[in-house]
Amino acid sequence: MNRRELLQASAALPALALLPACASTDAAMTLTPPIARREPKRIEQLGRVRTDDYAWMKDDNWQEVMRDPSLLRADIRAHLDAENAHREQVMAPTAELQERLYQEMRGRVKEDDSTVPAADGPWEYYRRFETGAQHPIHARRPRGGGAEQILINVDEQARGKTFYKVIAGEHSPDHALYAYAVDEQGSEIYTVFVKDLASGETLAGPITNCTGDFSWSPDSQFIFWTFRDDNGRPSRIFRRPARGGEDTLVYDEPDDGFFLSVGNTESDEFIVIYAGNGSQSEIYTIPAATPTAAPTLFAAREEDMLYTPTHWNGRWYVLTNADGAVDFKVMIAEPGRTARAHWRDFIPHEAGRYILGLGATKDYLVRAERINALPRIVVRHKAGEEHTIAMAEEAYNLELVGGYEYDTTNQRFVYDSPTTPLQTYDYDLAARTRVLRKTQEIPSGHDPAAYEARRFFATASDGKRVPITVLMKRGTPLDGSAPLYLYGYGSYGISMDADFSIRRLSLVDRGWVYAIAHVRGGSEMGFGWFQDGRRFAKKNSFSDFVACAEELISRGYGRAGNIVCEGRSAGGLLMGAITNMRPDLWAGVIGGVPFVDVLNTMSDTSLPLTPPEWPEWGNPLESTEAYDYIASYCPYSNITHKPYPAVLATGGLTDPRVTYWEPMKWVAKLRPHTTSGRPVLLKMNMGAGHAGAAGRFEFLRELAHDYAFAIKAIGAEEAGGAF
Repeated sequence: MNRRELLQASAALPALALLPACASTDAAMTLTPPIARREPKRIEQLGRVRTDDYAWMKDDNWQEVMRDPSLLRADIRAHLDAENAHREQVMAPTAELQERLYQEMRGRVKEDDSTVPAADGPWEYYRRFETGAQHPIHARRPRGGGAEQILINVDEQARGKTFYKVIAGEHSPDHALYAYAVDEQGSEIYTVFVKDLASGETLAGPITNCTGDFSWSPDSQFIFWTFRDDNGRPSRIFRRPARGGEDTLVYDEPDDGFFLSVGNTESDEFIVIYAGNGSQSEIYTIPAATPTAAPTLFAAREEDMLYTPTHWNGRWYVLTNADGAVDFKVMIAEPGRTARAHWRDFIPHEAGRYILGLGATKDYLVRAERINALPRIVVRHKAGEEHTIAMAEEAYNLELVGGYEYDTTNQRFVYDSPTTPLQTYDYDLAARTRVLRKTQEIPSGHDPAAYEARRFFATASDGKRVPITVLMKRGTPLDGSAPLYLYGYGSYGISMDADFSIRRLSLVDRGWVYAIAHVRGGSEMGFGWFQDGRRFAKKNSFSDFVACAEELISRGYGRAGNIVCEGRSAGGLLMGAITNMRPDLWAGVIGGVPFVDVLNTMSDTSLPLTPPEWPEWGNPLESTEAYDYIASYCPYSNITHKPYPAVLATGGLTDPRVTYWEPMKWVAKLRPHTTSGRPVLLKMNMGAGHAGAAGRFEFLRELAHDYAFAIKAIGAEEAGGAF
């Protein structure tokens, strides 16, 4: 709920609106980069003045473009088309390489894959793919065996559509209905359909203008859903009869800076409304026995206090950072006495042990923790006894998987590492035994012993130890000769876990070293790690990334000028900043849907994420300190004449999180300022949003393109040499 990750054209075009290179359809001319026209816009704010030459790239009608991309202003579309044509020409020598990369990645995908079924009463629910299908089938079968019933076939529904994505699908607790949320533009404006599973008919009157977030009431009589307003923000919770009817307003959030969502407790005794941002939260509850009752405040919002309640064993267990518990603690609240003053400590705060979340079954409270950048699971019986689930690899990922049933001793979790494909386990909480239910299958073959993963630390400029995870082929020489691919994010407290990825192997198998820099702004080293990389400490994320690069170089994992780095979304901000700071280190930079125009975006209250993200970045509309700090690092604002590396920026036309004009403006400004002669390219997906293509194989083609850019950036012969 806290990420950049949520949300008619003007009249005639001026005769000189486009330069010839933009308007030309001559393929030969596309080898010359499009030169965007400059229209200086003077902006006065808090006594400061800035000029934006490319503000015209933002369509004033952008909100309608999110719903109907054909409404994009003609001059903007022409320039984007010219940028895409230019990039395709520059990347043409890598066409065969892109196809090889794509086929390699696809060869690692089990095309008829399926999830491990999740039991709920008389049924088991799962998703599966058919060979060649881009999208899954949602299905169920009787528990213990029997004929399959297809709930929805997403691949069939997506046929003939440029973009089609089902973000969520849930059956009603009585197993009679199936609801699912669909996005058909990539703009994250969802429609929720409800299907009668007995008749197979989709009910009339779908829910529109939804964020994609919804929940059934435990009695199956209602759907609670989150409304998306005209600014793309989740602003209200509504209740609707399960089989259709009038929507009733349940909660209206007064603060534009808060996100909303709705769900049920694991005990199914309460419906819960979650409101909050990255700094504070407020929860409301509704008894499941009376789902039409008004919501009751759990505890009032307080500045810099986050909390999440879990209902277990007749009480509320509150995960919170109250009282200075930086890495969170667990407190108890009795029924009917949930105000902050009544909370009392249960699991005390322990510095360096970051409690990520709680889960509950009838007799067990399970918590996910992270210590020293490694996750673990702690199981607590209602009698008070605890035990821990942990793994032995040097770097790994471990995650709880929620289930449908409360009265159970089974807890599912997944485990993987940079070398180990995803494994799904069912863990018996009482017997303390685990059963391996599935190991991710790699059809083209994978030998974990052929690779090695390492974890070590770089020393930041202020002395902090920054974790680095490395994946490479066993025996890769550590003499600086291997090309290095360095990934980073560092925002919103989101951890870049040491997981398995089929796509990375296409680089590692070519002799690359793949590394993740776990910079501040994430939460790998605790919640304080996040706080030390946000707002007025944001520059720590950038200097940490540079420190990681230099540590890798010093250990022989790469060398300056032979490194390609990548970051997406807020990680694209990281890419923009380190490109300005140390262009000498990088052969290439990939900014995926990059948040690079921070000052202008955080000053535009019409955008979906601006007010909710002021706690993350600061508010430059009201604070001169915030304005000046953001202006000092904003990638778009700090472009100067220097030898930039090769740059690839990607975007999605209907992206509500990082709007299309951010990468478009970044490229337009970078291109006339670079003195290196290396290309600055834009890849704009004209039929998708923030996450790119919706189909699983279409997405692999996008990744193959980006990796081909990286391979060409280092001058590999396979890519036809350097740019």
